[in-house]
Amino acid sequence: MARDKAILRCKAPLRISFGGGGTEVDPYRSLYGGCTLSTTIDKYVYASCRARDDDIIEVHSLDYDIVAKYHAREAFIMDGELDLAKAVIAKLRRGRSTKGFDLFMHSDAPPGSGLGSSSTMVVALICLFKEYFKRPLTSYEIAEMAYTVERVELGLKGGMQDQYAATFGGFNFIEFFPDKVIVNPLRLEPGILYELHYSLVLCYTGRTRQGAGIIDDQMKHIERREKDALEATHALKDLCVQMKNALLQGKLIAFGEILHASWEAKRKIASKITNPHIDEMYAEARKLGAIGGKLLGAGGGGYLLIFAPFDKKHLIMARLEAVGGKVVEFSFDFQGAVTWRTSEQATA
Repeated sequence: MARDKAILRCKAPLRISFGGGGTEVDPYRSLYGGCTLSTTIDKYVYASCRARDDDIIEVHSLDYDIVAKYHAREAFIMDGELDLAKAVIAKLRRGRSTKGFDLFMHSDAPPGSGLGSSSTMVVALICLFKEYFKRPLTSYEIAEMAYTVERVELGLKGGMQDQYAATFGGFNFIEFFPDKVIVNPLRLEPGILYELHYSLVLCYTGRTRQGAGIIDDQMKHIERREKDALEATHALKDLCVQMKNALLQGKLIAFGEILHASWEAKRKIASKITNPHIDEMYAEARKLGAIGGKLLGAGGGGYLLIFAPFDKKHLIMARLEAVGGKVVEFSFDFQGAVTWRTSEQATA
C-alpha cells in the first residue's frame, strides 16, 4: 500500500488599507516615519507543500499556470520566474534537508489588485517553510523577513504594510519608524465593526495596475524634497491618525470624510496614481452620495473602496457596475496567516 503523504498548508489574508499607504515607503519612512490603518479580509493566498521521495523541487503557480522543476541541491537563479518562492526556499532551507518537495501556490486576487497579494504570498511561503524546515520565528520576524526578501534581496518596489498586515491579521494601526515597526491591534466594538462593514463597497475597477512606476515617481519626489509631494505625504500620515481615532470612537461619518480627504491628498503625490476611468467611477459614486473612498494599493488600477450611506449603497453599487466595475462581497478576517497539516487521503 502506498504511503499516505502529509501535506502542509498555509493561508494568509489579503488586506484593505484605509489610510497612510505610501508613508511606509522609503525614503519617507526612514526620514520621517510613517503609519497605516488597515484590516485583513476573507480573500487569501494559499501555499501547500508535499514531501517527495526524490531530490526534485517542483513549484506550481496555479494563477500563472507555471510549473518549474529544480534540483534540491542546486542554487536558485533569480531570473524573474517564481523568484518569490525561490528566494524564500533558499533562505529557510539553508542547513536543512536537501530532499525534494512539491509546492503549490495560488491567490484569490491577482498581483496588481491593490490588496497586497504579492507580499501576502511571501508571508504565506515563509510561514509554510517555517513549519516545514522547523525554523523558530516570531510574527515580527516573519513580517520583517518577508519585507527583506521582497524589497531588499529581490529589489521589488513597495512599502512595508502588507507584510505586517498579512502576518498579524485583523484591524491594526501600524507605526513604521526608521529602526522598528510597532503593530497596534485595534479593539473595536462589535457594533462599530458591523456598521463599518455595512458601509463599505469593494469594487474591482476591471484593470490591474503596475505599481513599480508609480512607486518610483513617489520615491523620486520625496528624495528631491519636492514641496507638494512632501506636504501631501505628511497629510496622509496626519489623516491616518485622525482616521484611527474616528474609528475607535465610532464616528463613522467622520471616518468616511477623512477617507475622502486622504484620497485627495494621495492623488497629489504622483500623476499615475489615478486615471480617467478611476476618476469617473469615484465621481459617479460621489454624485450618488458616497461620503469617501480611495483606490487600494499603489494606484493605477485594482480595487476601489467606497464608504456609502446605507440608503445610497445599492444605487452606488449598481452605478459602479454600469461604468465597468465589479462589486465584490467580502468580510473582515481577524486571524492572520495560519498553517495546518492534512493528508492526501483527507483531500481525495
